[in-house]
Amino acid sequence: MTIQIGESLPQATFRVMTPDGPVAKTTDDLFKGRKVVLVAVPGAFTPTCHRNHLPGYVEKKDEIMAKGVDAILVTSVNDVFVMDAWAKSSGADGIEFVADGNGDFAKALGLSMDGTGFGLGVRSQRYSMLVEDGVVKALNVEDAPSKAQVSGAENLLKDL
Repeated sequence: MTIQIGESLPQATFRVMTPDGPVAKTTDDLFKGRKVVLVAVPGAFTPTCHRNHLPGYVEKKDEIMAKGVDAILVTSVNDVFVMDAWAKSSGADGIEFVADGNGDFAKALGLSMDGTGFGLGVRSQRYSMLVEDGVVKALNVEDAPSKAQVSGAENLLKDL
């Protein structure tokens, strides 16, 4: 069952890169007491994610943050090293990249997808979410992984 607006995020452990190497962060570490925009993509460096989805959030970061948002997080079912490389190569300064390496968070949300037919394994669906203190306030899920309109930055700004 897919998470719904008004529900609390499930507990999961992510990996984030720090200057000292990978560190585990829980759902509470990332969302408790904060207003967060969460952007999920099927895969770092994949064409739609890299060329269409993420750039909108990079461009609109200041506008989003000006609406009282504490953080913009990007997550994918990729390892922390891939997510770190993507963060560095995308010019996404000020946006946090969190690895859901095993897809546990995507599965717990009911927002995983089967990409095995494309050699991708189980991945996250593409979505954007507004979360306040761990509670979902808005959820924008794409109906196809190749689309990035419903979950794009322009549409998310309407939720703020």
